[in-house]
Amino acid sequence: MEIDNLLVTGGCGFIGSNFIRHLLSRPDFGGRIINVDSLTYAGNPENLSGVAGARPGSYIFRNADICDTAAMRAIFAQYGIDAVCHFAAESHVDRSILRPGSFIQTNIVGTFNLLEAARERGSGFRLFHHISTDEVYGSLGPAGAFTEETPYRPNSPYSASKASSDHLVRAYHETYGLPTTLSNCSNNYGPYQFPEKLIPLVCINALEGKPLPVYGDGRNVRDWLYVTDHCEAIRQIMARGRRGETYNVGGQAEMENIALVEMICDLVDEFVPPPGGGSRRGLITFVKDRPGHDRRYAIDFAKLRGELGWSPAESFASGLRKTVRWYIDNRAWCERVRSGEYRSWIREQYGE
Repeated sequence: MEIDNLLVTGGCGFIGSNFIRHLLSRPDFGGRIINVDSLTYAGNPENLSGVAGARPGSYIFRNADICDTAAMRAIFAQYGIDAVCHFAAESHVDRSILRPGSFIQTNIVGTFNLLEAARERGSGFRLFHHISTDEVYGSLGPAGAFTEETPYRPNSPYSASKASSDHLVRAYHETYGLPTTLSNCSNNYGPYQFPEKLIPLVCINALEGKPLPVYGDGRNVRDWLYVTDHCEAIRQIMARGRRGETYNVGGQAEMENIALVEMICDLVDEFVPPPGGGSRRGLITFVKDRPGHDRRYAIDFAKLRGELGWSPAESFASGLRKTVRWYIDNRAWCERVRSGEYRSWIREQYGE
């Protein structure tokens, strides 16, 4: 698919910034990216340091809020937006439990504003791709996996708000004929992830000898997907996916939280041996489980593999090793991120 002016929302966040880097690294992408981000706590322009200079004219940043209807319409008109890749979202479940209002505004109202702006572009608009999550499906038992036909059963304000936005995207395709695609992905990990998320939080705390908080009994299971694999799946769905369709994206890497934390401890021990020997596993601290904590997620991405030939290139072992190494090698980035609201959040959530 030829795209002249691609609007990427939330492009200064974790997955969005990796996607922009991934797309601009490809010689077959000849369009222009307009990155819209409101730069809330998780949006960090440093994640895209050097991007604008690498391909002059191919990248533009606009500091704007997707909930601002007038701003979105103006950006669509000014840059002739002909496609959208919509990452921007409030995404942390714990935050949604304490402060659900911002999730309703950003994830539902913000998506509505973008859909309206896209619809107003008329026949010149080519694609609205919406990034969603496996959490809209709820919780799995000990067996089975989510497919694109699994009924939605969201259990947190975060997942409910994402489910609502998914339904809006579907409705705009069915009602107005807006060309859309939608992807529901499993838990991402990799470089530039905000340190409230499990993997970077454990990496950084382990390096500093701080407690490693694990909810409940640590037996909750997640399917982990390396962020670059996710970015490539999105690119392929946008290029060749059937319009109006949903595609699940998974990493084939189910892991109990406690096992994941232990793996991170072992990698940090290998890369930076702890003073005095021993193991950083001794820092693991079980904390009170959060309300509505889904027990298990698993993704069946047979549709994506069958139609587009995608499968993850990174194994969980290799991806996790790269990720832990990145956080160790980029501690200055971590320190700059861990300030202000982030520190307040950690104190509020974990009592640290």
